[in-house]
Amino acid sequence: MSSAVKIIGAGLAGSEAAWQCARQGIAVELFEMRPVCSTPAHQTGDFAELVCSNSLKSDSENTAPWLLKEEMRRAGSLLLEIARQCAVPAGHALAVDRTTFAAKVTEAISRESLITIRREEVTHIDEGQLTIIATGPLTSDALSQEVARLSGASHLYFYDSISPIVEADSIDMAKVYLAARYDKGTADYINCPMSRDDYDRFYEALITAESVEAHDWEKLNYFEGCLPIEEIARRGRDTLRFGPMKPVGLKNPRTGQIPYAVVQLRQENLRADSYNLVGFQNHLKFGEQARVLRLIPGLENARFLRYGQIHRNTYINAPTLLEETLQMKQHPQVLFAGQICGVEGYTESIATGLLAGLHAAALVTGMQPIPPPRATAFGSLTHYITHADPAKFQPANITFDLLPSLDHKIRDRKERHRLQCHLALTHFDIWLDKAKPTPTLAPL
Repeated sequence: MSSAVKIIGAGLAGSEAAWQCARQGIAVELFEMRPVCSTPAHQTGDFAELVCSNSLKSDSENTAPWLLKEEMRRAGSLLLEIARQCAVPAGHALAVDRTTFAAKVTEAISRESLITIRREEVTHIDEGQLTIIATGPLTSDALSQEVARLSGASHLYFYDSISPIVEADSIDMAKVYLAARYDKGTADYINCPMSRDDYDRFYEALITAESVEAHDWEKLNYFEGCLPIEEIARRGRDTLRFGPMKPVGLKNPRTGQIPYAVVQLRQENLRADSYNLVGFQNHLKFGEQARVLRLIPGLENARFLRYGQIHRNTYINAPTLLEETLQMKQHPQVLFAGQICGVEGYTESIATGLLAGLHAAALVTGMQPIPPPRATAFGSLTHYITHADPAKFQPANITFDLLPSLDHKIRDRKERHRLQCHLALTHFDIWLDKAKPTPTLAPL
């Protein structure tokens, strides 16, 4: 039995990190403050609760999100495996029943004998104790102050958002249609088509709707990849039609025409009794949301299970603080993983948790952690968060822009991406053999 690793936070990153340590025979103390202390966004005390979308993004081969998930699969990601067990129809995306997903993760982690669960808030970090901080974007005020003490710098922050969810049987199916964009894959999305008049009414109601009042100390520094719909709308009358309401490739089978705009609904759970409004995160008062969103064709009588919300997300200035192994430069016994380290997205959070778990296990067993190669999705993600311009640092999803260019120019984008994925996976397999301590596999 090796000495324990302390992991703070049992979200996506912390749960995966704990599992990876346990797979290597490393004893772990996993701290989760919920349900003793909750957050503005969480609703349960389950591990790995998804509070925004239920989508883990594209599962189409040779896309950047697929590449990251394929590397995670090869590395033995627990959460990715559970996600596939809890998948709901979502076209080319991997989406999950969020309740089942969190319950299964909690069950798997709880029954692992090498993981001791502590349901309490952590307010102090011992920089001499091997610790993974994976408290996510809703890190408590007390722990945020402790991280600030260790880092010697103020936190950066942005505001993230939650999309509304409606009951399935409150959707008027006579006004909507099932379709996949460009008829690719199965028709898993409900599409609410809008005429120009429908869109104009919705747009005017949206931009004049009353928002939740911000506190005086809040600066609404939104993450560009997850803007509220009213913020997108304020940037121009047609911005929504080129964003979350893009109708391209969604022909209405009843009319044979492409609508002026479309609102897409994605299945929320395995029972298919609820759907979320894709990309419709917002900062409006709940009453205003009900009024405005019921202007969408098919949602005139919608019953909302959850309204959209905005919550504060906290992350560190990783380029100034972290090595590519996710260790702090000044305190190498302390590692960061998940959104608090500056990645954005569910798969990215799980991936950094997996990495932090492997690196912590290496440290316990006397090995030197080996960062993943730059050519891989893992390596490109960690390279970005540790080498970006600290003055302009913003969280990032995995994209091909983060991966290095090929040695030779290839005009065909699909072929270029295929070769980048092939190269990445070749490098990844070689790295994985070197980076992993000899595993003592924990059963699923």
